Amino acid sequence: MRGVIAAGHPDTVEAGAMILEAGGNAFDATVAAVFAACVAEPVLASLGGGGFLVGQEGEGEPLALDCFVQTPRQRRPLEELDFHPITADFGTTTQDFHIGLGSMATPGLVAGLFGLHGRYGRLPMTEVLAPAVQLAREGVELNPLQGYIFSIVAPIYVATPGARDLFTSDGAAMLRSGDRYRNPALSDLLDNLGREGPDLFYRGDVAHQIHEASREQGGHLHRDDMAAYRPVWREPIARMYRGVDLLINPPPSSGGLLLAFALHLLESQDPAMAVPGSLSHVERLSRVMELTERLRADWSGPLDESVLAPESLQAYASQLAGLPPAHRGTTHVSVLDALGNAAAMSLSNGEGCGWVVPHTGVMMNNMLGEQDLNPEGFHRWPTDSRMTSMMAPTVARWPDGRLLALGSGGSNRLRNAILQVLVHCIDHDLPLDSAVSAPRLHYEAGLLNLEGGLAPSVCQALVDGGRSCQVWQDRNLFFGGAHCVERYEGGFRGAGDPRRGGVCRVI
Repeated sequence: MRGVIAAGHPDTVEAGAMILEAGGNAFDATVAAVFAACVAEPVLASLGGGGFLVGQEGEGEPLALDCFVQTPRQRRPLEELDFHPITADFGTTTQDFHIGLGSMATPGLVAGLFGLHGRYGRLPMTEVLAPAVQLAREGVELNPLQGYIFSIVAPIYVATPGARDLFTSDGAAMLRSGDRYRNPALSDLLDNLGREGPDLFYRGDVAHQIHEASREQGGHLHRDDMAAYRPVWREPIARMYRGVDLLINPPPSSGGLLLAFALHLLESQDPAMAVPGSLSHVERLSRVMELTERLRADWSGPLDESVLAPESLQAYASQLAGLPPAHRGTTHVSVLDALGNAAAMSLSNGEGCGWVVPHTGVMMNNMLGEQDLNPEGFHRWPTDSRMTSMMAPTVARWPDGRLLALGSGGSNRLRNAILQVLVHCIDHDLPLDSAVSAPRLHYEAGLLNLEGGLAPSVCQALVDGGRSCQVWQDRNLFFGGAHCVERYEGGFRGAGDPRRGGVCRVI
């Protein structure tokens, strides 16, 4: 066997699998799959966004790549900006997002993927890009999940003429399940990137068009922002949890810190006392989630590794027993190979800003319009700085050589999706597919969301105990999409999260 890949769409997985079969390693396959995701998962992935990767080279060297978005170097006056709200309807809940050219931050995904390939890849970039080039030209038939996602964010994808040309069937109606989505302009761009490299994107015509549109239509971005962008290699957060070595996404992303914080709180509890899905299990997880939210509220300024200092951890752990019982556009690719390489890469375009770079098929991000990423309020971001994120790609390494790479989409919910999969795998030794498909919960802003599949008696007991609960009838992409791959004694296996169309393939 050459390896295993899990991701959010069959065509994303197929692109990575083709590269593994051709002799590429896990990093080649990750690059191929992420570029393909920008075609197959157009709401969740775009060359106009950014991402993070956590992994290991060979049998030990940990690595972390930050290719998330950067704030512009200059901030335009508010009255000049194209920046306005829309409401996304998840069915059970709604969420407001802000879009327009004034919501664009400097994209980092292209630079990051080329940097990853240049350092660790084996195959030529033209070969790695070939599956995505072909996919964009031939098109993807939208599945029911893709149709549902388009329906949630429809106001964004009909916001401008360029978006309507690309994402509607007749200039008005959004693409639906069964429609074929083609993006020949993106195919041409990907083909040219393979031959010319990332300067085409950051210093050439793409950067020029972003600069001119921002200047004329109310954006912050300048050609100098594009030319100055660089991916950053970092050291992952290394933490032990019940004897398992975890590599977690480091700052400035806050998602990894919050995940490490939550795991520390859980480690003080006996896992044998909480069967998955039981009332005690749900209460324990919800208390940890509540304390994690309390940490975010209590902390002044950006989160850093001091939140994991012993005195900070103990202060919150002591509150655990005293507590009363109790969609954001992101996707993920996980790959392992036979050489021991591991890659867990999460990427996001926000929801998209509504504007497509002409003649490229690239929808730009709206990260400056993401409330989660702008905790001090909109238009107060520090200039020329890497933005924070909740994305938390993670690698788990057992002493016996077992290896797990995972991550999730889902905005604020994604870290709790990863947390619950890790708890199921480490604390309760559930099979990977069971750990991924088990019903989830998410606590935020005083409300405990309970996914369909939890026992009605458990949900009712929480309500009777005074918790403010939202009970969902079914599984939903609101609770993230944790795509996971694993190496074990017998070989490779994995699980794509059905909430977000997840697919896994062993090669």
